[in-house]
Amino acid sequence: MTEEVQKHSVHTLVFRSLKRTHDMFVSDHAKTIALDEDSHRLKMGVKLKTEYAPVLHMPVVKEGRASQLSAGQELHQGYAHPGDEAEYLITGTHAYPSGPGVALTADTKMHRNPSEGGVISMALALPPSQVRQEASRTAASVAEIHRHAGGADRVHPQSTAVSLLEGGGTRNSALMRRAPTMPKPQWHPPWKLFRVISGHLGWVRSIAVEPGNQWFVTGSADRTIKIWDLASGKLKLSLTGHISTVRGVAVSSRSPYLFSCGEDKQVKCWDLEYNKVIRHYHGHLSAVYDLDLHPTIDVLVTCSRDASARVWDIRTKANVHTLTGHTNTVATVRCQATEPQIITGSHDSTIRLWDLIAGKTRATLTNHKKSVRTLVLHPRQYTFASGSADNIKQWMFPDGSFIQNLSGHNAIINTLAVNSDGVLVSGADNGTMHMWDWRTGYNFQRIHAAVQPGSLDSESGIFACMFDHSESRLITAEADKTIKVYKEDDTATEESHPINWKPEILKRKRF
Repeated sequence: MTEEVQKHSVHTLVFRSLKRTHDMFVSDHAKTIALDEDSHRLKMGVKLKTEYAPVLHMPVVKEGRASQLSAGQELHQGYAHPGDEAEYLITGTHAYPSGPGVALTADTKMHRNPSEGGVISMALALPPSQVRQEASRTAASVAEIHRHAGGADRVHPQSTAVSLLEGGGTRNSALMRRAPTMPKPQWHPPWKLFRVISGHLGWVRSIAVEPGNQWFVTGSADRTIKIWDLASGKLKLSLTGHISTVRGVAVSSRSPYLFSCGEDKQVKCWDLEYNKVIRHYHGHLSAVYDLDLHPTIDVLVTCSRDASARVWDIRTKANVHTLTGHTNTVATVRCQATEPQIITGSHDSTIRLWDLIAGKTRATLTNHKKSVRTLVLHPRQYTFASGSADNIKQWMFPDGSFIQNLSGHNAIINTLAVNSDGVLVSGADNGTMHMWDWRTGYNFQRIHAAVQPGSLDSESGIFACMFDHSESRLITAEADKTIKVYKEDDTATEESHPINWKPEILKRKRF
């Protein structure tokens, strides 16, 4: 059985709805309740006893003023107002003189509340405390804004005195945020040209120093690889096999192998015990511009004009990964043992940090506006630098956080090198070389060595530079077909070559 629902007319339903609406909104909850004087007096009496009992009876108006005051009136009137010169007696405790050596008489028992003018004059006479200065930063700044706006005198008649009082007694207490200044750079001795080595018949494009620091290798546009004695600068060996410019060389610290790459798309592995090529790594579709060896595993990474970098297993010659993502020539590649294990710089003006295991991009740095032609990893810090025609930038691993710009080398930067002392070297296409303090970015030396006799001035250019493993020699590969060796000036002192440094305000671009 279903119970029938009672039916009502539309008229009845409308009136019921109106009644519910009226009942809902008839009481105004936002309206305050009328003050009941008896309840308020009781509340104030309880509040006076519970919260103000210790100080309720301390100041009492002297006999000249009305004595019949209620407790609530006493609380409000028992304190001085501006311009009120009421006199008070100390009660509830023993009378005490106002200062040392003052006799306790009827006059000295009397204590006057100081006027507002007296308070301000006393505050101005006191030395500004650090706490007051810290507390007054915001207030003083607001007062200064009013004063400079020209409306202070109209809006706040006592704004000058108030700002002085709040600012600890000085007009310039509106503290401005100081611009960052460059810290004083570390002193580095200047570098000087030590030796010029000739022998190549074309531009010298690449350098590598062997782990034992006995000899170094250069690759050239004359299609040869030459091995030189580091101490004497004499030629030890020439290797032929490439059919175009040799753009990159690397010597393994784990095996007696030398690796080379060139514009002939070839990547070769040379056995230095037999001075012969023992492996080829095929895969690149265009000129191979750079290569680097992983420091802890048998992996070779190469980069090419085909906009890719390739990871090779040295022993099996297998192409483990093809790192794609760049949209133009990949000009430089660097490897390290920690993440990210591969870093590439490209002519598409980006730097990519790669996950070696997955073979994918870990981060892309887009701050540069021009082609990134060189990268260098700091030997001790977890940082690296990149060189481009716009400037040199320093970055923090693992995510590529930007540190600072090194501006001033206004040329196409082909190569960077850094040693453990924090000397960063940048070599440019116009033959200039700048020395920088890594920490502060201070440019402490500029070098432009003369070209080899018989060469054109236009053949002044630095394609590669590298410190040897003792970090006492700097080797550069140049466009005048020479290899130049630099060393620190042993006779230089900080007094003879002072740092021409001033704590200038930094104007570093953040991009």
